[in-house]
Amino acid sequence: MVSHTLKEAGYQVETANDGAEALKKAKSGQYDVIISDVNMPNMDGLEFVRQVRAVPQYKFTPILMLTTETSAEKKSMGKSAGATGWIVKPFNPDTLLKTLQRVI
Repeated sequence: MVSHTLKEAGYQVETANDGAEALKKAKSGQYDVIISDVNMPNMDGLEFVRQVRAVPQYKFTPILMLTTETSAEKKSMGKSAGATGWIVKPFNPDTLLKTLQRVI
């Protein structure tokens, strides 16, 4: 649904199956914004954010976490890792698009 929402709004979208694959793609490409879940196999979203923030070209790139995690502790961990924003699933497509417009 995330990919569909973004494509319908005119964004180019590339997906990854887990944090490790996403990091590999990030290192070999250039993205204007990154949207990640927290709960992923092989490398969770928080570790992914920490590692992608270590890549110089992504130091200031907006990173949104789109997740079922609602605890203040997880949100704080996300912010500490370098996440720009936090959207809780299930999400409203308009909320996602408005948030994306604010951070780009």
